[in-house]
Amino acid sequence: MIKKTVIFFALTMTIISCNKTTTETKEFKTAYVDTSKLMDESTEAKDIGAKYKDKSKVMGNQLEAEVARFKSEAASFKQNAQTNGQAWAQQKGAELTQREQQLNYAQQAMLQQLQQESGAEIDSLVVNYRKMLKEYGKEKGYDYIYGSGDASPSILYAKDSYDITKDIIKMVNDKYKSAGKKEEAPKEVKK
Repeated sequence: MIKKTVIFFALTMTIISCNKTTTETKEFKTAYVDTSKLMDESTEAKDIGAKYKDKSKVMGNQLEAEVARFKSEAASFKQNAQTNGQAWAQQKGAELTQREQQLNYAQQAMLQQLQQESGAEIDSLVVNYRKMLKEYGKEKGYDYIYGSGDASPSILYAKDSYDITKDIIKMVNDKYKSAGKKEEAPKEVKK
């Protein structure tokens, strides 16, 4: 009889402990950040965009001057081709073709340089924002902070009450402003 009571008691305790573990569920504190909005509205990202827009304009102006000279030479070539003879026209035509290719290469190189430089700064900014989000999540007691937006739609639906994008934008802008890192417009490059 004692054996049956002990077995019954052990079985009862096992069932009770199983019920406790299944009824105890932990609530997770979650939120999300609209990463597209964060990048559009953060001061630092705007400054990086403006910096490279200005730099592109300066570099583009230099290239435009070269293109204008090329167009002038091409127009002159068309006018002088018949008067200077076929040998001159072939030689000058080859020179103009080579120069046009060089201008195309220069334009491609300029675009590639701007993309690499701005891409490196944006990548660095994203890494910095991830660190800040991690610190923010720990400080505020979040279990998960998800990202949403056009670039990385990892959330297909969430209640607006879970959106902490405005708080994050304010945090990153305040931190950027307190660091005094307002980008200056690039100086015009002289030849």
